[in-house]
Amino acid sequence: MSFSDKTRKALEKLGLTSYEIRTYTALLKSGKINASDLSQKSGVPYSKIYEVLGSLEEKGWIGSDDLRPTEYFAKSPASAIETTKQRKETEFKNNESIIVNELIPIYEKSGTSERPEIWVLSGVTNIASKILELVDSCKNEVMIAVPKIAEILLTESLPRLRQLHDKGVDITILVSEDVDKEATKTLSRLATVKMKKGLFGGGIIADKRHVVILLGSEVSKTNSEEAVAIWADHAGLAAFAREYFEYLLKDSKNVKV
Repeated sequence: MSFSDKTRKALEKLGLTSYEIRTYTALLKSGKINASDLSQKSGVPYSKIYEVLGSLEEKGWIGSDDLRPTEYFAKSPASAIETTKQRKETEFKNNESIIVNELIPIYEKSGTSERPEIWVLSGVTNIASKILELVDSCKNEVMIAVPKIAEILLTESLPRLRQLHDKGVDITILVSEDVDKEATKTLSRLATVKMKKGLFGGGIIADKRHVVILLGSEVSKTNSEEAVAIWADHAGLAAFAREYFEYLLKDSKNVKV
């Protein structure tokens, strides 16, 4: 059993080292096994194997029994990922509390006021240009909502989305049920695509920071001047938009390929 470079990179992003990945995948293949045999199967030096096993067990990716010699086993990837997610969320909240409590008073005393970049974009050319710019610069995650009126923007973004897919960027697209079916099938090979009836709002959220929200009633070649959108480089606004996007996803359907 082997896995793709995309999966390897995803494991690295979750905090696993090269030795930990080799050890965990060897356990997935072999089942219960002792450290000595695992060292041989994984290619991890015996001098390092116990350190690696201890780290994986602490992170929640493997377990062990009370036999002599001790045997180790892989936990379910889904269970391991959930444990990692909870740990990271707890760590983030703790660090957030420490940073906010100490640094916010310093910021407030300085008298500085935050001036996020928020712009109104008019015309389909300007909107499409900004959306394609965000797609090009995206490094980790992009979320796109596409009503029927914005279908042309999705078509123009397709080559860029292919590039993001190849780079391992996490792509989620929510489309209106009346968007072209062939287009949605093509997109489903590159991204997680969901459909929602009556989707009339649209936009893009890139890397949880940059957001474009479509406001105009029309985004088409025949009514290009009527297209209006807001572009913002603001984590707070992007977070709000992302929460609403995830709310819409809960009531959406999978695309049938």
